[in-house]
Amino acid sequence: MKLYDGGIYLVNGHDIVEEAHADLPVSRAEAARNTIAYGILEAHNTSGNMEKLQIKFDKLTSHDITFVGIIQTARASGLEKFPIPYVLTNCHNSLCAVGGTINEDDHMFGLTCAKKYGGVYVPPHQAVIHQYAREMLAGGGKMILGSDSHTRYGALGTMAMGEGGGELVKQLLSQTYDINMPGVVAIYLKGEPRPGVGPQDVALAIIGKVFGNGYVKNKVMEFVGPGVASLSADFRIGVDVMTTETTCLSSIWQTDEKIEEFYEIHGRSEEYKELKPGNVAYYDGCVEIDLGEIKPMIAMPFHPSNTYTIDELKANLDDILADVEKRAQVSLGGKIPYTLRDKVVDGNLYVDQGIIAGCAGGGFENICAAADILKGASIGADAFTLSVYPASTPIYMELAKNGVLADLLATGAVVKTAFCGPCFGAGDTPAHNAFSIRHTTRNFPNREGSKVQNGQISSVALMDARSIAATAANKGFLTSAEEYTGTYTNQKYFFDKTIYENRIFDSHGVADSDVEIHFGPNIKDWPKMPPLAENLVLKVVSEIHDPVTTTDELIPSGETSSFRSNPLGLAEFTLSRKDPAYVGRAKEVQKAQLAIQEGTCPVEVLPELKPVMEAIHTRFPEADKGNVGVGSTIFAVKPGDGSAREQAASCQKVLGGWANIANEYATKRYRSNLINWGMLPFLIPAGDLPFENGDYLFFPGVRTAVAEKADVIKGYVVKDGSLAEFEVTLGELTDDEREIILKGCLINYNNRNAD
Repeated sequence: MKLYDGGIYLVNGHDIVEEAHADLPVSRAEAARNTIAYGILEAHNTSGNMEKLQIKFDKLTSHDITFVGIIQTARASGLEKFPIPYVLTNCHNSLCAVGGTINEDDHMFGLTCAKKYGGVYVPPHQAVIHQYAREMLAGGGKMILGSDSHTRYGALGTMAMGEGGGELVKQLLSQTYDINMPGVVAIYLKGEPRPGVGPQDVALAIIGKVFGNGYVKNKVMEFVGPGVASLSADFRIGVDVMTTETTCLSSIWQTDEKIEEFYEIHGRSEEYKELKPGNVAYYDGCVEIDLGEIKPMIAMPFHPSNTYTIDELKANLDDILADVEKRAQVSLGGKIPYTLRDKVVDGNLYVDQGIIAGCAGGGFENICAAADILKGASIGADAFTLSVYPASTPIYMELAKNGVLADLLATGAVVKTAFCGPCFGAGDTPAHNAFSIRHTTRNFPNREGSKVQNGQISSVALMDARSIAATAANKGFLTSAEEYTGTYTNQKYFFDKTIYENRIFDSHGVADSDVEIHFGPNIKDWPKMPPLAENLVLKVVSEIHDPVTTTDELIPSGETSSFRSNPLGLAEFTLSRKDPAYVGRAKEVQKAQLAIQEGTCPVEVLPELKPVMEAIHTRFPEADKGNVGVGSTIFAVKPGDGSAREQAASCQKVLGGWANIANEYATKRYRSNLINWGMLPFLIPAGDLPFENGDYLFFPGVRTAVAEKADVIKGYVVKDGSLAEFEVTLGELTDDEREIILKGCLINYNNRNAD
């Protein structure tokens, strides 16, 4: 795999010409307009300026962790009807047996909103969000926005993006998705995969090369080259969905007769569109991949970029496991002992659990290939278990019809319904100290469901379904699918959408305003949020020095997901696995802001604020409760990797958070979530911090600084009666983003009556 140092030209879809050696009859600017990505973005841009995009999407999709909050925000902002198709799936809170009726209440909220506002409702267990979108929503040259980070349908010719709920709210209110024109990186494929190598292997190899260096961060990955033709539609889909883990903005692929066949199989042949770059296309970078060189891969805990070939791991087992343990202590903060070396038996690594599931692993070809490898074998009667989750009921039905389901069950595997649980800690949580291998999307700390705060730890490595099956056939001892010497049947897929016709509610865009929305007792409105004050007093209530902080660490997934319809209830879990004292600290400081909003004295409810304000008044005597906001902030080196869920920001906000301070933000979507919840996305240079956890910070004139687009914002550490100056920046903000921050949040911005 080769990463080019600079830009390249792709000539006739085949030849790579490095920019430094180019002598071509077109300019770089003209050639840049010949990428597939440029054409799709241009068709959806409403600004008239291809450097400053204002995108309107064709369709939206959300699942039951996010759609309640999104619709509640949109309702508070004046929603009357869904202006474009909006699909509400129920693939996350469908097996979480906590909280009594709260999960099904969310589902009924979704159904009644689909009826009232003119949407589509997919009941629990019918399909995971992204498989339904592939089967029923995607279209060549279209754009889809989803409130899940793995919203990626580029293999089907659809440019899709995963963002926090605020960006979907904007689309529901006929507003736009505003970004600078992103860079476009060619992912140039050649050759064809060797037997035993699946889409997850290719994806992990790419992630391992580009995540750490940020090569494709916030860019579009455009898959081109002669190797694309060697991959089936299912294989491309399996690679594509994992592009999220590179921190890219979106993805798109050249399309061909195999994608045309995909649409024909699903009864939507009119949605196919041939897409390919122009004769000379310019790319801002290039990843050149010989598919034949990719071997079966494994991403060890606790990140999809922690990659090795399975052969490499087996040959260097002790050294690599020692390194995994060292990294784990950083991720786990030394809170709990962690080792995998006790799972080495006679030089072989024993695995406790295998999972093939969801939008990455639950595809038809993955499951059929796994069944081929397992046919006639048994997973054994020891600790090892294997669970398979087909990504949709139509896939499940075809597996039942063609005999694959029976073959899998005969091995001792369990085949379950379409559910995302294993991917976010709400299903198949392993035992304490257990090690799971999964064809799912992520292996962040505790994302499999263990609770460090309760003394529990288990961990996940990512692998392809084929090598998981080979391991299962070897009764839990780690095995590469290349060791399988049998044949693959390459079953043909037949899609039967009868189950969808019978079970999916589709309004066909017709809203019925007479429908009453079902509100369970857990579904709460967003609390009122004040506008940004002229001056801010912020207490640092958490300080995180991990290289990357994931959204799962900011707000844990798993059973806490069931509380996502209750903003204040969910906020009680904020940073609970990373910094359990955070919530108490934040709520204590929030008392002062609530007192200001009630017109009473903040110092009376938060006595520690008195010496802080006295010190501030020595230089800023005009600062008082009439122009001061009080709240909390956190510092993290690089927060926001992983999930798109907006609650990573909103939970801080409802606890009185006014800002994050970071060296950089891991993803555009997390920074956007902060902005949409009226939080300041401060940046501070890497190095020693001028403050520490527990310190108070004062930002005088911050409201004016935001409004007047100040390049640098001065802050002061208030300590021991003195003020020590430091500086932060905000990075680029659109005028609308500045106004959202000034108003206090997106809801206030849309109401326009906040202050």
